[in-house]
Amino acid sequence: MINTLKSYKELSSTVADIVEYQIQEQPLSKLIFPTGSTPLGMYKELVSRELDWSDVITFNLDEYLMNPDHPYSYHSFMRKNLFDRINIYPDHYHFPYRPTLSFEDTMYANKGIDLCILGIGSNGHIAFNEPGSSFKSKTRVVDLSEQTIQDNSKYFDSIDDVPKQAITMGLGTIMESKKIILMANGNHKLNILNVAMNGEVTEDVPASILQKHKNVEVYYCD
Repeated sequence: MINTLKSYKELSSTVADIVEYQIQEQPLSKLIFPTGSTPLGMYKELVSRELDWSDVITFNLDEYLMNPDHPYSYHSFMRKNLFDRINIYPDHYHFPYRPTLSFEDTMYANKGIDLCILGIGSNGHIAFNEPGSSFKSKTRVVDLSEQTIQDNSKYFDSIDDVPKQAITMGLGTIMESKKIILMANGNHKLNILNVAMNGEVTEDVPASILQKHKNVEVYYCD
């Protein structure tokens, strides 16, 4: 079921409420976070609420194969929009760098991931699991599709500057989360969202695997 909200502000506030409730109920929570334009409002909301992040551990869905200190890296994105603005310890947030095995070991030690926040790409990808990705996939290096490179070029000075590879959590990894929230914003996402949530479960539409999860909520605004 797709929950349609009235505005981007309501979308951001609603998902922030879910994150806030998780942290307040379970201060030792492990969370998975996305990047991109859709979660920006959620991060702004979370910063304004002055939550206690001192015991929270986070994991990011993906990272470009680039210097993590690069201004367009997801590491820089998260520090700018969330981590540098809250009281989280630097060794409590994690990105999928090599070796990827230790990244997954850290995720699933001590009862695993409590809450995973996702976005969806225009081709149905979640994280950087492009169409054709195995539903059993784990954290790994991937080649980005031409569609994803084109979509992400808006964040760079030129399309030629967009990295062609990334390290991403796999679909199998994501599906082990206890609860998943998928958020989507904009008319251009509505069709693929409907296909993913109401159509055939197929590796051609990576997000469709979410239909098989027992605790998923989907929030959309146009």
